[in-house]
Amino acid sequence: MRKRIEIITALLANPAPPDLVLNRHCGECEFQARCRKIAIEKDDLSLLSSMSAKERQQLRSKGIFTVTQLSYTFRPRRRPKRQRDKREKYHHALKALAIREKKIHIVGSPELKIEGTPVYLDLEGLPDRDFYYLIGLRIGHGDSAVQHSLWADTVADEGKIWRDFLAILETAEKPVLIHYGSYETSFLKRMAERHGSPQAESMAAKAIASALNFISVVFAKIYFPTFSNGLKEIARYLGFEWSEAGASGTDSIAWRQNWEKSRSTVLMQNLITYNSEDCMALARLNWRLGKFSANGGKTKCPADVVHADSLPQSFPCTFKTNQFQFAEFEQINQAAYWDYQREKVLVKSSESLKRIARKIATKRRLKPRVNKIVDWPRPTICPKCGGLKIYKHQTAMKTVVDVRFGPSSVKKWATKYRFHYFRCPTCRAVFFNSARTWGAQKFGPSLRAFCVYQNIELRLPQRQVAAFLNLVLGFRLSPTMVNQFKETAASFYQATYEAMLQSIVSGPLVHANETKVNLGGQDGYVWVFTNLEEAVYLYSPSREGELVQRVLKDFDGVLVSDFYAAYDSLKCAQQKCLIHLIRDLNEDVFKEPFNTEFKELVGEVAVLLKRMIETIDRFGLKTRFLRKHKAEVDQFFKWLSRREFRSETALKCKQRLQKNRGTLFTFLDHDDVPWNNNNAEHAVKAFALLRRDFDGLSTEKGIKEYLILLSVCQSCKYMGVDFLDFLRSGEQDIHAFAESRLRRRRRTQTMQPTDLPASASPDGGGQP
Repeated sequence: MRKRIEIITALLANPAPPDLVLNRHCGECEFQARCRKIAIEKDDLSLLSSMSAKERQQLRSKGIFTVTQLSYTFRPRRRPKRQRDKREKYHHALKALAIREKKIHIVGSPELKIEGTPVYLDLEGLPDRDFYYLIGLRIGHGDSAVQHSLWADTVADEGKIWRDFLAILETAEKPVLIHYGSYETSFLKRMAERHGSPQAESMAAKAIASALNFISVVFAKIYFPTFSNGLKEIARYLGFEWSEAGASGTDSIAWRQNWEKSRSTVLMQNLITYNSEDCMALARLNWRLGKFSANGGKTKCPADVVHADSLPQSFPCTFKTNQFQFAEFEQINQAAYWDYQREKVLVKSSESLKRIARKIATKRRLKPRVNKIVDWPRPTICPKCGGLKIYKHQTAMKTVVDVRFGPSSVKKWATKYRFHYFRCPTCRAVFFNSARTWGAQKFGPSLRAFCVYQNIELRLPQRQVAAFLNLVLGFRLSPTMVNQFKETAASFYQATYEAMLQSIVSGPLVHANETKVNLGGQDGYVWVFTNLEEAVYLYSPSREGELVQRVLKDFDGVLVSDFYAAYDSLKCAQQKCLIHLIRDLNEDVFKEPFNTEFKELVGEVAVLLKRMIETIDRFGLKTRFLRKHKAEVDQFFKWLSRREFRSETALKCKQRLQKNRGTLFTFLDHDDVPWNNNNAEHAVKAFALLRRDFDGLSTEKGIKEYLILLSVCQSCKYMGVDFLDFLRSGEQDIHAFAESRLRRRRRTQTMQPTDLPASASPDGGGQP
């Protein structure tokens, strides 16, 4: 306080305007409005109140003098796993970016869970006398909220308003004390020391102990487009206005001092109104922060909200295209590429490089060696008029490059088709035999199937698939061609994909789960729905339950899932994954190893489940064997309802078990319903392994193509079908293909070895 008085005295002694630097003492200066106006015109860095003078000087030494310039320096970084539990660093550049774009920027996934009645607290006091004379409390939500203003005329009345404050807290149902800044934190501590603390188990004591400072929620997590993190600026951005324009804490001190001299009711009412509006501003901020949590952090953000993770990331240690400010630098950089120097510069003076270049050029010009020539027969009649008299018009040829699979080999195979165009003298139509076995594709179906198999089943990136086939089999494929093969296959199996989804939904059992995927810096989610024979993956931009409700709206079987709340809205029988339950319980036991009553509860759950698993291991998932455990379940929940717990962890576990009682043991009433969700977890693992190749690089269209082919691949595995054989077969129905393979295998086994035809192979394979 003495230092601030010295600064104010120096300013009063020198009435000349100070240097243009905004700081925390501007509120006591007569030139505040003038300096702020000039700073806004110049876009000066001192507008950012959270930035120190040293930080401003460092930025100015780098040529950054304005807030706009600073905004262009922000680059989102991925936090290492070891630092994810630590507090996020405050980014001045992100604050500047929020101001420039006039949008709220969010870092991470801020969560605000207020389980109880919000009580908004704001104080007015005289810091020089350490005296609190006005306590403002706003209890409840919206228009139904109740405002309390506790006024103290003198220092002797301070204890009275403190006791009234505690009494009001006792009347609220589960009060959650909310304030903004450290001033209220100091108030709660000092008043407890001066006038006594509330009883240990009272509502007031719990509310004070768990008081929520909104600064901790906003700081370094939510960047409002305001120059400071003060409640006044943030609330004004959110649309809230004070009755007294420009009112501040300094004004309230002056009003109180004038009131003590005049005892004016007008001044007293101004202070009470100002304090009440501070509480209302805090409620407005809580409403806005609650929206972020309700949206799950990153789903369906309003137009004025941007997630920092969605901004383009900068990877300085990776290969990328350089951007130059001068065209001359661009030209110089182009001349420095490795292949440019070898093929255009060094080749002019190196004989060895000349030979290598000629060898590569000759290899590129070589046409594939033809392994087989097929003369396609002529048509019998004119397809237009039906005339029988037709003449050869023009000779044409088509070479299709493919791969040929042997019993233990694969090799490149080129087939040349020779055919003719014909002319009808009657109708003058020119045509060819349309019953040909090749299409417009340059590459054959077996090669396309082989590429898709390597990309999906073996999880090789498309670039590596092309490199392998080019090196080993002598193709000239590009990653773009391999991607086109994937697109064609996904389009071909679209009907198969939809039929499998319909089959799953119309069946008696569905396993469901979801996982995250990164698409170009934005998070999306992949949902998997499986039964015991098929698996289907669906993409959704959010983790909300809209997709689940749309897909399973007509499902009337048993849904096996984890404890995600989105599944609870479905009107079907549900079985919650007991593996998820015991993992959660086991983790809590490790966290609280000396909580004996919680250990007792978990032990009872373990014994109950162990008996059921023993029955399942012996007899399988049959109701007639599992029905006997229903009595044990009833006894357990009767014991649970009578048992009283004191620890918070045990109480939460009890509430969780009672809440999910109807979905924990559904498998006891249905045949062949698993008690865990491992079927869906296994399918999610397959996607997680494939995700490594394209995470952050694919588009929404690309991910959907991957999901179609992965659905076919996983369903083939579930039905015991080789994925490559199914791709090569050209079939679209996996069930029909599996049945035909089974019939062929049985027929082969019944035949004697001497009866086998020469062209047949015991493994059921054939040539394309």
